[in-house]
Amino acid sequence: MLSILVVDDHPLVGEGISMMVRDMDHLTLSNVCKTGKETINYLESHSPDIILLDLNLPDIDGLELCTLIRKKNKEVKIIGLTSTNEAGIITQLLGNGANGYLLKNMEREELLQAIEEVRQNRIFLSKVANQKILEQFHSLRDAMQKNPVLTRREKEILQLLYEGFSGPAIAEKLFLSTYTVETHRKNLMQKLEVNTTQQLLKVAREFKLI
Repeated sequence: MLSILVVDDHPLVGEGISMMVRDMDHLTLSNVCKTGKETINYLESHSPDIILLDLNLPDIDGLELCTLIRKKNKEVKIIGLTSTNEAGIITQLLGNGANGYLLKNMEREELLQAIEEVRQNRIFLSKVANQKILEQFHSLRDAMQKNPVLTRREKEILQLLYEGFSGPAIAEKLFLSTYTVETHRKNLMQKLEVNTTQQLLKVAREFKLI
């Protein structure tokens, strides 16, 4: 029998989850805590298997409470429960030790799936939350593709070109050969997809590299 603790200050949430698990022989709703303080006090003498944790509590941020719970109990499974579907919150919640993330408008089947997944030590994300994470990943990937990554030496040479130094002057200043400086300049032009030094500096300013 898996015991579930609901941490949420909205009575309807606890009642709804109670109805969802009522006829499940292996699940029982052990308690509903309405605040972070009440939750911490309850956990002093009880050890639920799964905590459904609202992230918007009246007395303490749910993300912070997740961290506090995880420090005290390494085994309990924590599933974030919220009406907000933001990639930043999802990743922060998981970083704070949660095992999953559900939206409050979940269907019964999704709740049961989440419970089963975290019970088997797997991370569970609701379908919409998973989509949000994928969107964040694609946005980051696109940004990285658009914004070229330069080496430390390339940044130095780009800055000196911007300041008006010639190739030989840069070579002398950085104790490099003129061939090495020219190679770096060509690499910079290739990364920024330009054909001249003037275009290189223009695009570099647009990317805020200088």
